[in-house]
Amino acid sequence: MTPTPTLTWAQLRDLKCAELEGAADGWGRSSNRADAARDRIEQQLLTGLRDTQEGEAAQGAVARLRQLGRNFQYVYTECGLLRTTLNSLAHEMKRQQRVLAEALQDAAALKFTVHPDGSVTYPAGGEGLVDGAPLRGGTASSRGAPGLTPPSGLVAPNPHAATAQDIADRVCGAVRAAAEIDWRYAGILRRLKAEEGLKVPDSTWQDAAGDAAEVRDAARVYLEDAIPHDASPEARRDWWAGLTQEQREEYLAVYPDQIGNLDGIPALVRDAANRDNLRLLIGELDGRDDEKSMTQLAGLREIDRQLSAEPKPGEPPMLLLGISDEGNGRAIVSYGNPDTSRNVAAYVPGLNTSLDEDFAKNDLKRARDTAIGARYHDPSSAVIAWLGYDAPQLVDGFSSFAVAGDGRAVQGGTRFNEFTAGLSATNENCDPHMTAIGHSYGSRTVGAATQQAGGIPGVDDIVLVGSPGVGVDRAEELGVGRGHVFVGSAENDVVTKMPARQQVAASSMAALSGPFAYVVGDMADRGDDDLWFGKDPASGAFGARRFPVDDGPSVVSGGGVSIDAHSQYFDPVRDSVSANSIALISAGLSRKVKSEEYR
Repeated sequence: MTPTPTLTWAQLRDLKCAELEGAADGWGRSSNRADAARDRIEQQLLTGLRDTQEGEAAQGAVARLRQLGRNFQYVYTECGLLRTTLNSLAHEMKRQQRVLAEALQDAAALKFTVHPDGSVTYPAGGEGLVDGAPLRGGTASSRGAPGLTPPSGLVAPNPHAATAQDIADRVCGAVRAAAEIDWRYAGILRRLKAEEGLKVPDSTWQDAAGDAAEVRDAARVYLEDAIPHDASPEARRDWWAGLTQEQREEYLAVYPDQIGNLDGIPALVRDAANRDNLRLLIGELDGRDDEKSMTQLAGLREIDRQLSAEPKPGEPPMLLLGISDEGNGRAIVSYGNPDTSRNVAAYVPGLNTSLDEDFAKNDLKRARDTAIGARYHDPSSAVIAWLGYDAPQLVDGFSSFAVAGDGRAVQGGTRFNEFTAGLSATNENCDPHMTAIGHSYGSRTVGAATQQAGGIPGVDDIVLVGSPGVGVDRAEELGVGRGHVFVGSAENDVVTKMPARQQVAASSMAALSGPFAYVVGDMADRGDDDLWFGKDPASGAFGARRFPVDDGPSVVSGGGVSIDAHSQYFDPVRDSVSANSIALISAGLSRKVKSEEYR
């Protein structure tokens, strides 16, 4: 539907865009007040209540305060969207005012008359072809886009006619564009309204997600085009530092998904953006009945629950550095602030990991346990769970390794390097100690990252646990020195016994499913140190520093088949030696790590 212009050029000329910007500032102040109220609830009231009160009444009060905090978060989001909508409207209107002003200035300089309907009268001028008399003046009216209709006929044209026509076209073009802008933004503003009532359920957040998408589309010229997506992390950091506070607030309100996932943006800023984007994603996925949406929604809600919970004594703060429903889902969670910590470790999960409830509970626990252990040795430590790629999923037993091959590791390695480059750019220490931790297929992803130009930015140490190989045959090929590559490999971890692809044809592997395929693989691999993705990292031929780990439960026992040995490297209860070794390396104290004989 195209709007019918009712705007005149005089109204466009006299439009006070400063009043629109003033209204935007008012909504911005409301957004900031709501954000401050939410922060006060979360940082002061809830903390004080938990520390001083117990019982059902206290629990009820905590629940109501949490709801109130989310209500303020909704107010913050919607008021921020209103601010950006009005600023974007003013921005687009001012552009049309400039087009109009230039046309009116040209008309005045030539002593042309611009009429209320946009037509332009011009004086006599030029010479007739026959008698040489001046050609009479006339009036030009807009005929559409400027310059599309050339003069025709045998009569010499008045030299003023073409100029007058161009001015008329520019005047009317500016008015038509302004009318379309006014019509478009009026619809957006009509839809930016909240439901009645004091509660903000997920359905309201679903509405907010739609509002945000609409405002993002409208504000593309005003805001999004300036986001430096293709710049280096250092350039992105400097871009953010150079914005005014008002500009930062608008980007956070309208583009939390992009700012929150942009490497090179400070961690606390990314956390604030992603917490808001998390609520929008929950609202967007709520009510969908497809398997992917329901699976990711469960993971998002579990992450949201953990973010809302009060940290237990000794636990580091939880920061959300990335969240998205792209592919199998993206989630980057840090325990400790990676910008202020001297030691920063990033854990890359592997096979069958996706944004689901299991990841939110178990993979995040691995990073949290490691962070607690590292901070015991050095309080200036942060550990990150990085799900920034699509890990292979179980398709037919464990045969998805054969299906996935190296492709996902290479793609994930590229993204991991971009992320660690961002960590290096925003860390406030002159020479932070950084560790890359790869588990299962995640170790193959870390290996792929090391083979790209320059290796993994900023990384000093590499830890490989439960690895089916990393794509290279010697530790020194990983680029950090063989003395800085550490390996944990449990005797009963079937993933670390996968035979080389040359040993077992993919067809024969696919004929078996589940752990039994690994048992066959173990038998096929006896006396050999080649695994599915290259040399066994726990072998002497590879040459890494192997640290002790618990053997783990047997693959086959009276209780059936188990692959639990693959999942306990980070657990301080089930494998305290392994967990402590990983924590020591993450804290920059690898000299204290004990050694284990090569496999």
